[in-house]
Order: sequence, then structure tokens, then C-alpha cells
Amino acid sequence: MRKILLATAATAFLTLTACNPGGGGSGNKPSASQPAGGQPSTTTPAPASTPPGTSGDGSATPGSDPGAGQAALALGVPSRTVGTKLVGILEITPTTVVYTKEGDGTTSRFGTFAVITTKDASLTANAADEEPAGANGTKGGWRWIAANGQSVAEGNGTAYKVLVTGYSGVGKIEPGTYQMRSEVFDLTPEQAKGGGTLVYTDATKSENRWTIPPVDSGPQVADVKKRLAS
Repeated sequence: MRKILLATAATAFLTLTACNPGGGGSGNKPSASQPAGGQPSTTTPAPASTPPGTSGDGSATPGSDPGAGQAALALGVPSRTVGTKLVGILEITPTTVVYTKEGDGTTSRFGTFAVITTKDASLTANAADEEPAGANGTKGGWRWIAANGQSVAEGNGTAYKVLVTGYSGVGKIEPGTYQMRSEVFDLTPEQAKGGGTLVYTDATKSENRWTIPPVDSGPQVADVKKRLAS
């Protein structure tokens, strides 16, 4: 379902572009699947194969927008996803991870905070927002998957008390703009060991996954540490 929504949004965007001066319309050129003579192609599409490693609920299958079975993306790589209530398209980019025992005057209950910053951009004509955890009966929002497979929800332990000033964007993101946000997880030494997988579940219950390094990484490390210490 999410693929259909993303494709619909992209089609609408291209249509608007083609109708404006300078739009990149394709003209009347025949498509690759339709010969110039107007006769339908006799080529039979190859059947889709079942992605290896998939599971019934998808919780153990690395995946992003291109589909289930694809390896998790690296930190700093964007992924497109559907906005809450299926409105708009978001591009989410995890940018930085910082590990700390204390932050914003709060001590980790379980030993380590994993603080991850993200850049959320709205790509369509409608304002869009992230899917909150548990909204409309879905398992939306953010999770940390430890190396041993254990799942940890955002804001667990004392993580909900940590506010990273400057990375605390909330509310709908207007078209053509972006917000810097942050997700905080309170992890045990075992859950933090070796890094983990950051998972975002959207309104269609589709997952976006990123591999998070086991050490402080990303362009905003120094800035995030400074803000957490203030």
C-alpha cells in the first residue's frame, strides 16, 4: 500500500512539473514496454521472487522503501515514507548518534542513552508528520533493535526526560521544509553493545531500517554533546 501512495505522490508531482513552464514532459515518445507501432509488447514480465529472510510480522526483516528483504540503510542515508494518517510523503534521514550515561540533567536508568538525530523533510504539497507510537492501533514510531534481537521502544526508561534543544521539532512539517528531531533510547550494556538497528514504522505498518554504529558518529556529534551537557 505504501508503494502505491509513494508512486501516486510522485506521479502528481511530475504532472504538476510538466504543466509548468520548463516542465520535463516526456512528449509522445513510445515507452519501453509499448512499441512505436502501437502493438502491445509480447514480453512476459519475470515473476517476482520471495525475498529471503522475511517473516510474518516483518519485525525481523531489514527493510526500507524499496521493499522487504533489503538490507538496512547506513546512518546518513535518507528513506522516503508515508506521513501519519497516510497524508504526505516524508524523507527521513538519521544523521548522528551519541552514546552517553547522562543528558539534559537526566541519568540513564539502564546504563546508556542512545541519542539519534534525524532530519525530516516534507516532499509533497501536503504537510506531513511522523507516525506516533501506537496511533490508530498501529505499531508506529521508533524502535531500537539490539544486536541480540531485543526490541526497545523510543522514550523508555528515563529517555523520555531527555530533550535535545535544537533537535526537538514537533508537529506537521510544511511542504518544502524540514525539521531536525531526535530519538532517545535508554539501553542496558547488552542492548547497546555493538550498536543496533534503528526502525521507523509508518502508517502502512511498513518499516524503514538503518544500521547504527556502536560509537559516536555523524556530523552533529560535538553539537549534540554540547546541548546535552547544557
